[in-house]
Amino acid sequence: MTGTDLAGVLDGCRILPVLTVPDPGTAGPLADALAAGGARCAEVTFRTPDAAQVLKTMAAHGGLVVGAGTVLTAEQAERAVAAGARFVVSPGYDGDVVARCRELGVPVVPGIATATELMRALAAGLDTVKLFPAEPLGGGALLRALAAPFPGVRFVPTGGIGLDRMSDYLAHPAVLAVGGSWMATPGHLERGDFAGIRRLTAEAVERSAR
Repeated sequence: MTGTDLAGVLDGCRILPVLTVPDPGTAGPLADALAAGGARCAEVTFRTPDAAQVLKTMAAHGGLVVGAGTVLTAEQAERAVAAGARFVVSPGYDGDVVARCRELGVPVVPGIATATELMRALAAGLDTVKLFPAEPLGGGALLRALAAPFPGVRFVPTGGIGLDRMSDYLAHPAVLAVGGSWMATPGHLERGDFAGIRRLTAEAVERSAR
C-alpha cells in the first residue's frame, strides 16, 4: 500500500462534493455553505485556471478536508498539494501522478473503468480507486461486478450520480464515499445560490447517514 490512507483523511466522510469553481471569489461562501450543510470534505477540480486559488481558500476555511480533482499531470499534483490539497483524484491512471503524490505524502485516487485498469492500480500498490464515470459505465451493476473479484479494494464512484442513486452506491460495503456535483453546480455558483447549495448538501448528508 502507499502509506497514505484516503479513509483516514476522509475520517468517515461519505459524501464528496465535486466542485468546478470558475470564480475564486465564490470559494469562501461556497465553503461556508457546504460546511453549514454538514459536509466535511470536498474535491476542487482542476478544470479552471484559478483552481489552485479556489482550493487554497477552501482549505483555509478549516471546516472541510479539501482535495484536488481532475489532476492530469504531476505538475498539477504539486500545485494542488502546495495549495493545501489533502488528497488527489485523477479521472484515469497516470504513473507520474501516482509517483509524485507518493513523494508528496498524499493519498492519490486514480480513476478506473475496467478490471484491467483496476489491476494496474493494484500492481502499483493502491487499494482505493475512483470508479469513473460510474453511471454511464453501468452504475451499481459494474460496481458489484468489479468488487466481487477484488475484495480488498475501496471504491469512490463518481460521474452522473445524483441524490436518487447515491444511496444505492453507499449501501455496498466496498464503497468508501460517493462523489457528486449535484450539490454545487456551476449554475448554483453563477446565481450565488448558496442557500440552495446548503440545502442540497444537508439533504445528501442526512440521507447518507441512514
